[in-house]
Amino acid sequence: MKSWKNSFEGKIEIRRMKREDLIEVSQIEKLSFPTPWSFHVFSSELNKKGFAFYYVTEYGERVVGYAGYWKIAKEAHIVNLAIHPSFRKRGIGTKLLRYLFQEARGQGLAEVTLEVRYSNIAAQRLYDKFGFKKVAIHRHYYIDEDAIIYWKKM
Repeated sequence: MKSWKNSFEGKIEIRRMKREDLIEVSQIEKLSFPTPWSFHVFSSELNKKGFAFYYVTEYGERVVGYAGYWKIAKEAHIVNLAIHPSFRKRGIGTKLLRYLFQEARGQGLAEVTLEVRYSNIAAQRLYDKFGFKKVAIHRHYYIDEDAIIYWKKM
């Protein structure tokens, strides 16, 4: 795989996730999480029209990040957000989260919630920056680790 460390120049585009993206999405997932979703889970999620909404960030023609949420009543439940390790700390996660908010507001959703691993300090900083509130701890949510439940009114 090509090294991305010093090649970040240009514009990041955000668009709906397609089946053709799933190999790259699955690779980023494996690099990002200790218990990654499989290719087949993502494929199944893309079939949930009107419920599951997934987006990718592209640099050039490569997928470098993705995120998705479930639409539950008037709430967007963010189920995943990951950026390729070589593209982190460059504002892509911030841009992608803003995009999710815009999409959710466009669907009339008024609240956002998510869970994050207790050890994922970088993600917690991102959510804190956006005004999310820590509302609870879900014990053993990730089986091997607790999750912090975040909530935000849009």
